[in-house]
Amino acid sequence: MTVPGIISDADGYDSNDGDSDATSSGSRERKIIVANMLPLHAKRDTETGRWCFSLDEDLLLLHLKDGFSSDTEVIYVGSLKADIDASEQEEVAQKLLDDFNCVPTFLPHDLQKKFYLGFCKQHLWPLFHYMLPMCPDHGDRFDRVLWQAYVSANKIFADKVMEVINPDDDCVWVHDYHLMVLPTFLRKRFNRIKLGFFLHSPFPSSEIYRTLPVRDEILRGLLNCDLIGFHTFDYARHFLSCCSRMLGLDYESKRGHIGLDYFGRTVYIKILPVGVHMGRLESVLNLPATATKIKEIEKQFDGKKLILGIDDMDIFKGISLKLLAMEQLLQQHPGMRGKVVLVQIVNPARGSGKDVQEAKKETYLTAKRINEVYGSPNYEPVVLIDRPVPRFEKSAYYAVAECCIVNAVRDGMNLVPYKYIVCRQGTPIMDEALGRERDSPHTSMLVVSEFIGCSPSLSGAIRVNPWDIDAVADAMTLAINMRDSEKQLRHEKHYRYVSTHDVAYWACSFAQDLERACRDHYSKRCWGIGLGLGFRVLSLSPSFRRLSIDHIVSAYRKTERRAIFLDYDGTVVPETSIIKSPGPEVISVLKTLCSDPNNTVFIVSGRGRSSLSEWLAPCEMLGIAAEHGYFIRWNKTSEWETNHLGADLEWKKIVEPVMRSYTEATDGSNIEIKESALVWHHQDADPDFGSCQAKELLDHLESVLANEPAVVKRGQHIVEVKPQGVSKGLVAEKVLVRMFNGGRPPDFVMCVGDDRSDEDMFESILSTVSGPSLPVPPEIFACTVGRKPSKAKYYLDDATDVLKLLQGLATASSSKPRHLADIEVSFESGT
Repeated sequence: MTVPGIISDADGYDSNDGDSDATSSGSRERKIIVANMLPLHAKRDTETGRWCFSLDEDLLLLHLKDGFSSDTEVIYVGSLKADIDASEQEEVAQKLLDDFNCVPTFLPHDLQKKFYLGFCKQHLWPLFHYMLPMCPDHGDRFDRVLWQAYVSANKIFADKVMEVINPDDDCVWVHDYHLMVLPTFLRKRFNRIKLGFFLHSPFPSSEIYRTLPVRDEILRGLLNCDLIGFHTFDYARHFLSCCSRMLGLDYESKRGHIGLDYFGRTVYIKILPVGVHMGRLESVLNLPATATKIKEIEKQFDGKKLILGIDDMDIFKGISLKLLAMEQLLQQHPGMRGKVVLVQIVNPARGSGKDVQEAKKETYLTAKRINEVYGSPNYEPVVLIDRPVPRFEKSAYYAVAECCIVNAVRDGMNLVPYKYIVCRQGTPIMDEALGRERDSPHTSMLVVSEFIGCSPSLSGAIRVNPWDIDAVADAMTLAINMRDSEKQLRHEKHYRYVSTHDVAYWACSFAQDLERACRDHYSKRCWGIGLGLGFRVLSLSPSFRRLSIDHIVSAYRKTERRAIFLDYDGTVVPETSIIKSPGPEVISVLKTLCSDPNNTVFIVSGRGRSSLSEWLAPCEMLGIAAEHGYFIRWNKTSEWETNHLGADLEWKKIVEPVMRSYTEATDGSNIEIKESALVWHHQDADPDFGSCQAKELLDHLESVLANEPAVVKRGQHIVEVKPQGVSKGLVAEKVLVRMFNGGRPPDFVMCVGDDRSDEDMFESILSTVSGPSLPVPPEIFACTVGRKPSKAKYYLDDATDVLKLLQGLATASSSKPRHLADIEVSFESGT
């Protein structure tokens, strides 16, 4: 269904004209950053009772401004970490906008609880970390009320964005899983909005994600963006697999950028892990308090090698697994007892569920057991620091630690390794305060889980499976005992990456790609289609429009020599129809069109000649081109003509065994054997495996057929091998040339088809009739079925629309004045 408020054809097409430049030249470039929480601290002044706000300097949202140009205005939209009374909200909102460029959402308390603690934390967060609610003790089952709260909250965020946005100029950048349907609301209001999204958590495999009852709504929400960012290729690959399996969307690489075609819009995928704020970290290292703390830690652990872990207290951070690995290390290497210490800093838990309490209890019990077994009065193998730790103290521990271990079983990114590397590098001011030589070599060692987002970017780290306790213990041992020269090389490699791929680089790169993704917004026509969260924007070329039946019937009546080319499957017969023979309505309308002596009508199909001639037998004057034109018959009484260019079919003996081997290896695939071609179908196979096998088969066949007169083509769920010199385009050219040579050049050409092979016909018709030999060019109606990018100028929605069109033309043929029909018949007899 079409949503009211469609953008008109002229809307925004002249965005580069003088008036537009004049209105925008005085305004600053603006970015609107939308996230669950604003980068602010909020507290009430105990004396005045008024709210006081300050920037949260640690938050990523604040740091990403460094990636934008200095004259860019950044506006933040999100919630506050405090409940503001309704009577104070207007005043607070104005203050935040004036002082901090922040727009608060003020979600009602009950809605906030259901939205964040409910749907986000009980459903999305566990699911995105591969935890399914198999039973009530392991996660909450899906709750429709919480989902409705999630949608309502996203709608409030969208309303706040709409209050401040200039849709023609501003870029909107939405962050994380809390706001995945927000893009739908924004795209519905502003069809051409510049909209990006970055997911900071993992995106699960399709086998996990598909269990979510609202999976399609969330996917379609994300697809209403222009650019979607992920930390790793794995996360992006899982998202693309979900789009393929659940929505039937294919993707391709376009000049190095992965793009999904979504109703004429290209949705780009960006893969780039976020970085740290170098200046912020270095400024903390330069503090006198940091140097003092470093000296304290070095004195406390004198003669011991320090392994550091810094994690939130939750079930996915793998703290207890890390402790078990430390226990294993001490058990296997008695000589390291008293010489190695694991300092585990535990950040406050972000949730307060039963799972957090259980994880905390297990951590304490394990640490206690290790210290009792392997400790001594002067040695504590595991030091747990479970309190709020100031930034300078964490930096001091980073700077002292010989090795840092991040053992999470699942984590979106985790910047702890990056921070560790920067702190181990230190600064000249810190070195001076500690009395170190300025040019002294720096070392660092990382043990990182292969299940965290930063792992792929740290090629010098020792990667581990956190569930393999022995392997983690061995990695920690290797890290401690590695030669300093190798530690230095690994550190230098990591520091080069971390220092050049900081948060500013990440933000700048994302902003540039978002601008590139939105470049074609005003060169296309837009329609809003779909209701509710199924809304999407159809974006097509300005010259591409729906074929008006009245318009073509009018042209049809005025012309006398007509060529009509029709595809079969998906055009005159629906693609989804189980019965592939044409219905009585189709036969009736084709008979009427064929019986008009002014018409030359052809069905041009990839199907075999036997089935087509049987199904279309009642249409005696209908031309048929079977197997993409390898066989042509001008009417029922004429003989089949064979394309002599493709007469050599010996290559089929090479192709068939290859296809059979792929069929045996690919469940759900099959081979269609035609007289002139062989087709491998994988429509019923696993989408990913079938597509992968089709690509392999294509490469394999192109290799073995390099010197054979055959071509290999990949289509929608097929790989086809057919003779060279055979295509639907050549059929159209052959029919038109015969009409020219017979002294009856067409003044009306209509071609309707729905797939890639029909694009050859559209192109061939345009090139054939545009030659100088025609005194008057004919009226051309090239029409694709389905609104999608095409070489055709027109479109119809489906086979039902095609039938209505043909019925309109048939009515025009049968309703001619009697004397005109007689004249045409006598003229035909004379030729």
